[in-house]
Amino acid sequence: MITAIREVRRAKGMTLGDVGRACVPPTTAQTIGRLETGTRTVSVGWLNRIADALGVAAADLVKLPGRADLPVAALLDAAGAHAPRRATTATPPQPAPGQIAVTVTGGVGDYRSGDEIWCDTLAPDAFTSALNRDVLVPRPAGRFVFGRLVELNGATVRIMPPGSGSEPSTIADPAWIARAIRLVRSL
Repeated sequence: MITAIREVRRAKGMTLGDVGRACVPPTTAQTIGRLETGTRTVSVGWLNRIADALGVAAADLVKLPGRADLPVAALLDAAGAHAPRRATTATPPQPAPGQIAVTVTGGVGDYRSGDEIWCDTLAPDAFTSALNRDVLVPRPAGRFVFGRLVELNGATVRIMPPGSGSEPSTIADPAWIARAIRLVRSL
């Protein structure tokens, strides 16, 4: 299996030791180095551990024949745009199981028309992981509420819609919520 562990690690500005310490349970820099160079076989378990340590989906660490990566031409920071020291690529986003999207058709709050908001669906026992994040909450009859999850009281959620002057909505016992994880925006 060909991986992009090194490319993603470098893009995140992490050392081998940083990744090893961020793994659960922690491992050594040497082990991470062997996994990213291919001198040690990368199992699905290792791929998931390293992906969690890097804060990416496991699919972002695998180079697939039918999936094109984008060459990175420049790095942008406060000092301006400059060429990368090493050749690197950006992996286009790939949907994971259980993800859904919200398409913005009219600008509201920080979102512009044409934006896509990718979301992970969460069961009620995981709602706390979405506090102070934008979420999509289902309502009866095919309706939804979108906004910031500002309060969780038992099985009741309180959502503050984007945009000024909006009143918060309280929804009791939603079957699931979808936490926003990625904004896809065309310029």
